[in-house]
Amino acid sequence: VPHRIAAPCAMIGTSNFFELAVAVAISLFGLNSGATLVTVVGVLVEVPVMLSLVAFANKTKTRFSTK
Repeated sequence: VPHRIAAPCAMIGTSNFFELAVAVAISLFGLNSGATLVTVVGVLVEVPVMLSLVAFANKTKTRFSTK
């Protein structure tokens, strides 16, 4: 799989359901629960992790096929 396809697919696949997780946590546990807090913090942590993964994907670009 070429890098131009593999890298965006990996990023989209890993981040799709965080917004849904926040909505479900709020609706099931309420705004003042620990589960909701952890879910929201997880989304906030997602951004630097995803940026790190993008940097990693760009550094390993040469390992992908050029087709």
